[in-house]
Amino acid sequence: MSQQVNDDYPNKPLSDKQLKEIAAAQYETQATTETQAHDFPTEIVELPSKGKLYSKDNPLSSGTIEMKYMTAKEEDILTNQSFIKNGVVLDKLFRSLIVSPIEYNDLLLCDKNAIMIAARVLGYGKDYECTVTNPESGEDQKVNIDLTRLTERDIDWSLIKDNVNEFSLTLPASKRDVKIKILTQRDQNKIDKETKAMAKLKRNASLTTMLKYVITEIDGDADNSKIRRFIDNELLAIDSRAIRKHLKLVTPDIDLSIDVPDEETGDTFRSQLNIGVDFFWPDAEI
Repeated sequence: MSQQVNDDYPNKPLSDKQLKEIAAAQYETQATTETQAHDFPTEIVELPSKGKLYSKDNPLSSGTIEMKYMTAKEEDILTNQSFIKNGVVLDKLFRSLIVSPIEYNDLLLCDKNAIMIAARVLGYGKDYECTVTNPESGEDQKVNIDLTRLTERDIDWSLIKDNVNEFSLTLPASKRDVKIKILTQRDQNKIDKETKAMAKLKRNASLTTMLKYVITEIDGDADNSKIRRFIDNELLAIDSRAIRKHLKLVTPDIDLSIDVPDEETGDTFRSQLNIGVDFFWPDAEI
């Protein structure tokens, strides 16, 4: 009887896809081992979710994540034109900076926002200059923001059950009972794939596509095909708005609202932090 040389490469022929998957897995393992073998400075980043929305066995349930300072290797990632063109450059960057042994696709998108802010601080410092618009005068002005002073949004924590990413509500118009969840990076990957496919057909359904991943159950039925038909054909605008409003109420996140002193009067006005292309490319003309 022939002996299998390596469990990754069984005796039966493998397809090109299988070979690529094995090679990618081995590369990730090697990269992780090399990272752990080096001595480099790191910081602990607190996640807005506090880990409450992850299952108990998920490392992210600790509510923190360890990240290393950006090096020239990460700057190579930021200038990789292929990554930029395919819209994956920031995910590649975050994967490289995260030291904690997590599954990246498990990340809630709201926690990913905290990682984005931390990555910028660990790469280019806490000060970020951006342009904001005074809502009264309509004039633009530059302001320097200390990113470490950004706080978390106020949400209703009483609606969040420990280690459960699921919320129940009754829709105001149709009176249907639905369950919804906060999106993860895995969900976002699927949404991006669907929206790109629809774009080729010259269709724009970004909102309904998002809702197809947010809604997990209708009247006790978790059948995905039924949920999709409901969203495409029956979901009323007032009910759609109620879902999005409830999501905002229970989604932990970084508050990007900032208080800005008016350059002329000195009065303070409230504005949103505008994150531009210079957030991670402060010296690049792109």
